[in-house]
Amino acid sequence: MNLVLLGRGKTGALVLDYAIERRHRVRMLGASENREAHGLTPELLSGVDVVIDFTTPEAVIANIEACARAKKNMVVGTTGWYKELDRVRALVAETGIGFVYAANFSFGVNLFFEIAALAGTTLKHGYGGSIEEVHHIHKKDAPSGTALKLQQILEHAGGKKLGIASIRESDVPGTHTISLDSPADSLTFTHEAHSRRGFAEGAVKAAEWLNGKAGFYDFRDIFHEV
Repeated sequence: MNLVLLGRGKTGALVLDYAIERRHRVRMLGASENREAHGLTPELLSGVDVVIDFTTPEAVIANIEACARAKKNMVVGTTGWYKELDRVRALVAETGIGFVYAANFSFGVNLFFEIAALAGTTLKHGYGGSIEEVHHIHKKDAPSGTALKLQQILEHAGGKKLGIASIRESDVPGTHTISLDSPADSLTFTHEAHSRRGFAEGAVKAAEWLNGKAGFYDFRDIFHEV
C-alpha cells in the first residue's frame, strides 16, 4: 500500500519501521511540514491508500478534515480529541471514507478492554474501585485515552464511574491498572507496555484491514480480524 504517516514522534518512528517491514511505501510528514494540515495537498495525497495519524490533540482534527475532503481513508492513533467524536463520525459518513480510531492499537490492551468489560460487572455487586495510568512525561493528554476508554467500559458494565489517577514519569510507554475492592476480596488487573512497538503494529495492521473499506470503526471492535 501507499501510506502517509503524520507525526515524527517515537511511536510514529516505529510505525514507519513496521510499515516498511510489511513492504508498504510510506511518506512521512512532521509538524513543520504539515502545520494546520496544509501539507495534506491533493498532489501529496494522490495515489495514497491510507493516512495514519500519530500527531497531537491540537493537530488531529484539521488532519481528519483534510483527509475526509480528499476522500482518503484514515487510521488515527492520536488521543485527546474525543469530544469531537460525533462530528468526526458524521464527517466520515458524509464523505464515504474508511476511518479507524483507537485509544490504543495494542492487541494486548484491546484484550484488556474485554477483560475490563467482564471485571466491571463486579461493580453491581458491592465493589468499588479505581483506575491508575502511568505514562512518559511528554504525553500531552491526561488522563490517557486508554484510561478514559477503561472508565467508559467499566461504567457501561457496572453502572459506576471510577476515578482515574494519572502519573507522568520518565519514559514509561504506558501502564494501566484497574483495582476493584469489596469487604470480601480485592481484584487487580494491569496491562504494562514494554515498548511502543505494539501500538505501531496494531496501527499498520488496521491500515491494511481498512484499505478499500468505508465506514467508521473503533479498533476495539475489529482487532480480532486484523
